[in-house]
Amino acid sequence: MRQWIVGLLALASVQALAAPTPWQSIDHPVPGASQAIGEFANGCIVGARPLQLQAASYQVLRPDQRRYYGHPDLLLFIIRLSNQIRHLELGDVLLVGDMAMPAGGRFSTGHASHQSGLDVDIWLQLPRQRWSAQQLLKPQPLDVVAANGRDINAAAWQPQTAMLIKLAAEDSEVTRIFVSPAIKKQLCRVAGDDRGWLHKVRPWFGHRAHMHVRLRCPADSPECREQTPPPPGDGCGAELDSWFLPPKPGAGGPPVKKTPPPLPPSCQALLDRHLVSQ
Repeated sequence: MRQWIVGLLALASVQALAAPTPWQSIDHPVPGASQAIGEFANGCIVGARPLQLQAASYQVLRPDQRRYYGHPDLLLFIIRLSNQIRHLELGDVLLVGDMAMPAGGRFSTGHASHQSGLDVDIWLQLPRQRWSAQQLLKPQPLDVVAANGRDINAAAWQPQTAMLIKLAAEDSEVTRIFVSPAIKKQLCRVAGDDRGWLHKVRPWFGHRAHMHVRLRCPADSPECREQTPPPPGDGCGAELDSWFLPPKPGAGGPPVKKTPPPLPPSCQALLDRHLVSQ
């Protein structure tokens, strides 16, 4: 695992997207039947639906950023997971972070993916009471990883955290969940004999206070491009250990600016129509 090089490329990708993108100027979903188009990190969505901002079982963070749109399958997953959390009395409310913008597409900052309406960030906090409007606008993340990044923060970690991730991974629509390598290590410790869900949980940089959940391509989206399935097994052996190895000599160096790939033709046409109509 050349995590140091991959980290630099990921950083470069974010930097390349730091300037405002035209997708941010689209403030309403594109009319039509819901379709996720392209790849998770290079796509868009037609017929996106907004997640209701307030519900009995969840709350949406930073609603002023308007990143609460997605394919209907994503909305149903969030409702399903949040209802499970309340039913099992793991917490009173699920905290929902970034989904997608009204038409999907590239963010200027914060994400390289979340472009096709099938990704959502779920915070690893399960409050026992609802957050105020001010807390939702300026949420304070709970870092569940130790400062050295090699293990969890025992003071912040709760058994409910593992159960939240497990419930999401067991959902049949979910294909991947990204968490900090230290969180994956903890899940490997506590999973016991029931380990079938662990292969969906993938270690990745950051993700110290939230999990990034990704759904499969919906049946109604022929232009959606599925990601290669994760390798078999629980991912708890040498694969995970490699994330904690020091970088190899010569692996460092300045980040290389990475140009975003061409958009899928349908997304480019959608964007062109929007720009012409402005």
